[in-house]
Amino acid sequence: MYYDYLIVGAGLYGAVFACEAHKRGKKCLVIERRPHVAGNLYTKRIEDIDVHMYGPHIFHTSSKRIWDYVGQFGEFNNFINSPIARWHDEIYNLPFNMNTFYQMWGVLKPNEAKEIIERQKSAERVDSPRNLEEQAINMVGRDIYERLIKGYTEKQWGRKCTELPPFIIKRLPVRFNFDNNYFSDCYQGIPVDGYTSLIERMLDGVEVRLGIDFNKNKNELEAHANKTLYTGSIDSYFNYVYGPLAYRTVRFETELLTQSNYQGCAVVNYTDGEIPYTRIIEHKHFKFGMQPKTVISREYPSEWQQGDEPYYPVRDDINLTLYAKYKELSDLTSNIIFGGRLGKYQYYDMDDIIEDVLSVCEKEFS
Repeated sequence: MYYDYLIVGAGLYGAVFACEAHKRGKKCLVIERRPHVAGNLYTKRIEDIDVHMYGPHIFHTSSKRIWDYVGQFGEFNNFINSPIARWHDEIYNLPFNMNTFYQMWGVLKPNEAKEIIERQKSAERVDSPRNLEEQAINMVGRDIYERLIKGYTEKQWGRKCTELPPFIIKRLPVRFNFDNNYFSDCYQGIPVDGYTSLIERMLDGVEVRLGIDFNKNKNELEAHANKTLYTGSIDSYFNYVYGPLAYRTVRFETELLTQSNYQGCAVVNYTDGEIPYTRIIEHKHFKFGMQPKTVISREYPSEWQQGDEPYYPVRDDINLTLYAKYKELSDLTSNIIFGGRLGKYQYYDMDDIIEDVLSVCEKEFS
């Protein structure tokens, strides 16, 4: 059969594009290497709990247009992301706010917290930060850096903060109020029946084939379509001709527990360096679950190797220069659209993904 579009990847990017193309009468084939749709959004029902198998995803946006768009495909609850940080045996609220400062210093008023932070910043200020440690201390002072940033960041990136470039921390939100809502967006929630169902509704009426590795059958598959939307890694599409781009990957250790409540909230970050994982997710709390059992996932970041699942692009100067070379190659391929965090070597929030796809669709179908 011949298709208007071959869509590589059944994650959010590919599903939105397929949905919009299908609305316009385009014949699409979606292929996916994994045995399921939804990409990293995939949720699996375990003991009546929707488990985020590739890490937690909380939908949040300030765009009513995007909120209304995604709401076509499923009802969302009113989950508010209020993670906890655990540093040794101490507990802190995130993001950094007056609850955090009270837990850290016993201060009760914003001016008291501001004075401590400014004093610590001034004591170690560096005019031109050379690394992430100096940048972070410039922004929030020594105490917050040591307890809530240093260990977590070094585990996340697999390098000492003194070896990481300062631009990795572009901003650190500091709130002088008692608001524990991690996101400042006015719309936030989790799909009531899980992300997998949400993606399946987007793909309703579209032909989907699972368990197909595009890179092993690229020429044959592309021959059956007028155009390809590719959401895999851009370097793998071009057979790593300039060498592989760098990513961080994550290993998940998921466990079913015969107790109703393990940690009391959805996300606990472990910010000391001695604990090997970065956080523990308790999935039932995303949907206020009352099930008699619970499911937790520990997240272990590691260096990506070919064959691993790439998660976070390492957007340092070396890799951005390498990506620019792949981008030049992609610009020469007029019948292929590269999209998503792997296709564009850039981290996206889910609302940004949808915004980008809809922008591509406006150009593609105008």
